[in-house]
Amino acid sequence: MLNWVRTTVLYAALALGANAAQAADPAALEALKAGDMRKLSVHAAPRPAGTAAFTDAGGAETGLDAFRGKWVVLNFWATWCAPCRKEMPALDALNAEFGGEDFAVVAVATGRNSTAAIERFFAETGVETIAIHLDPKQALAREMAVLGLPVTVIIDPEGREIARLTGDADWHGAEARALIAALLAGS
Repeated sequence: MLNWVRTTVLYAALALGANAAQAADPAALEALKAGDMRKLSVHAAPRPAGTAAFTDAGGAETGLDAFRGKWVVLNFWATWCAPCRKEMPALDALNAEFGGEDFAVVAVATGRNSTAAIERFFAETGVETIAIHLDPKQALAREMAVLGLPVTVIIDPEGREIARLTGDADWHGAEARALIAALLAGS
């Protein structure tokens, strides 16, 4: 019952006036931290995000610049990572609900992960809306100081890191959805 009340209050607060300044304001984001989002480390000021290239399923090189103009939930994961297996369906549901012109979940498999293994992983966990991205030499992961898996980074439309969560989380829980809705409402 307490979670339902908290969620209702969060959504009501969003409906009553989130704006761009409030949405990316660290204090406003701190106020939205509840449930699994309590583990989210909100930065006092935006930080540069990584610039290292990674590839798509076909081997074409891409990078975070391809997502400029969108809010991005960047998830570093691997096929062998048990917590990653647990949270990937929630990330997929978050992407299904919010993904589009202003938002994307970008999951980057870091280290040794073959495209075939990722496709199997996605099929086994029911992931349908997240594109395959690979960082086989861990260039982006190293540049962004990813020391374990999973790590999820929230990137603003200007391409800057504003928050980070280490470990798994329910990214489609009410608290995560409220946080993403607040960011999008302020865009």
